[in-house]
Amino acid sequence: MRHSLTINMKSRKYQVIIESGLFQTIGNKLGEHFAGKKIALITDENIQKIYGSLLKKQLNASHCEWETIILPAGDTSKSFDTLTVIYKRLIDFQITRDDVIVSLGGGVVGDISGFAAATFLRGVEFVQIPTTLIGQVDSSIGGKNSVNLPEGKNLVGTFYQPTFVYIDPDFVKTLSDYHMADGMAEIIKYACVADADLFSDLIRMNNYRDAKLIESIIYRCCLIKKQMIEHDEKDQGVRMLTNFGHTIGHAIENLYDYRIYGHGQAVAIGMQTITEHSEAMGLTRINTSAMLKELLLEYGLPAELPPGIDRELLAQTMMKDKKRRGNKMNLVLLEKIGTGYIYPIEKAEIRKFID
Repeated sequence: MRHSLTINMKSRKYQVIIESGLFQTIGNKLGEHFAGKKIALITDENIQKIYGSLLKKQLNASHCEWETIILPAGDTSKSFDTLTVIYKRLIDFQITRDDVIVSLGGGVVGDISGFAAATFLRGVEFVQIPTTLIGQVDSSIGGKNSVNLPEGKNLVGTFYQPTFVYIDPDFVKTLSDYHMADGMAEIIKYACVADADLFSDLIRMNNYRDAKLIESIIYRCCLIKKQMIEHDEKDQGVRMLTNFGHTIGHAIENLYDYRIYGHGQAVAIGMQTITEHSEAMGLTRINTSAMLKELLLEYGLPAELPPGIDRELLAQTMMKDKKRRGNKMNLVLLEKIGTGYIYPIEKAEIRKFID
């Protein structure tokens, strides 16, 4: 079944197409929209190994001049060193502002490609083709892109909306259980902050690899995000709800050098930790954390802070988060399952939510 959403942003209006098997004809679609233009496609080594031959076939079918830029897989590619490599390749390919950069990969490839598109020549058209569940339900929509610094995750970035987003749920068939669970964390996040019915459906769901089922869930998450970002493109209000669990999660990723915990795993820990503490403080309805923990464990996600973690160092790392405003930080808490809200705290209060 084909789902289509139109994202109506002040900076750009664009379509999100969700359809199983979409990648099998993506070359024709790129050719239709970008006839006569150059396509610089950015992907990573893992995607190239699995889909390399099909990718070449699709790029040839576009009848456009094309070049692929293949990055090392993993979060370490979200760096300024990688950007330098990408810019050099774009210059060598003689990309102009009339051409297009296409991202084919997960959140890391999407972020670094979007940042390159936003900054090279002050803006080149950009297409997202997310291949991971995290990318499909979250990071490919909304225009956020970024690079990491040694001091923290996503500390440098821009808001730059894509021209199209093409989502093929069939990509999840090749994901490991680890990466499927990673994506489920973001789906659970949306259920927690905005859709109690989705939370209930996730409890009952017994096969999240079912193509029709996952396609429907991707659409529901994209619809939630569409509604949020159309009201708040620059992450100053309701869109901040999409950061539930991320303040702690990003800090955990950073402390473990992006190697031990995947993004979704770290976010799962963040969601559970902050909900347990907010519930104990009377800020969240009783039994919410127990319901959340049960669901996280059901999908193979961690629900406790790493044993032996230095909580003082964790708090210090959390305070480097981009959501900090002076000595205040906006935390995302749950009133109850399906309803999130923004809770500003003083810098000195951060330990209350992790001790």
